[in-house]
Amino acid sequence: MMKILLAEDDIDFGNILSQYVSLSGFEVILARNGNEAWEMFHKEKPDICVLDVMMPEMDGFTFAEKLRAEEPGIPFIFLTAKSLREDMIKGLKLGADDYITKPFDPEMLMLRLNNILRRVYAVVEDEYTISHTTMKYNSLELITPSGKERLTLREAQLLRHLIINRNKTLTREQILTEIWGQDDYFLGRSMDVFISRLRKYLSPDHGIALRTLRGMGFILEEIR
Repeated sequence: MMKILLAEDDIDFGNILSQYVSLSGFEVILARNGNEAWEMFHKEKPDICVLDVMMPEMDGFTFAEKLRAEEPGIPFIFLTAKSLREDMIKGLKLGADDYITKPFDPEMLMLRLNNILRRVYAVVEDEYTISHTTMKYNSLELITPSGKERLTLREAQLLRHLIINRNKTLTREQILTEIWGQDDYFLGRSMDVFISRLRKYLSPDHGIALRTLRGMGFILEEIR
């Protein structure tokens, strides 16, 4: 049974979500503030986290920063009562797998959770090599001519997709749908950040080039 950490300080709303998610076949760990959520995360080892942005004691953004530093492979979703563009971009830059604005239908949360879990925990090969660079997917490790880099799960998912489709032009829409599960403006901005990071990581290998094709998309070329 998949285990979900739900960090929500609104008692009534948290109880409703917890019951709904539990009835959908998940084990739910409900926390009422950021510090409690952090303690429960280490105690329960959830498969995914659902984080209210405006939690007391430790907000969702701070929790996510600590989570990424300690366990970069754990997916998480932000819940927020605000729809500010800047907050959405900040959340996605932190590596959030999704961002849901309140009020929302609990069924929508379940659909998003299931989509993310299918992508994240699908069985995939471990090693992907292009030119003189190798990515070890399961350990989120990238080995280039200049050394090793630790990847986030989203970076590894994106790079895996690019390597599999090497020397092919991939549209923004294709990548967003495949990796993020939907084509969305804010997710597109987040994808641009990840592309820039990967380009930096891959730069020591002169046998490959990650190019942006204006108006078309991206291509990871192996230069022979």
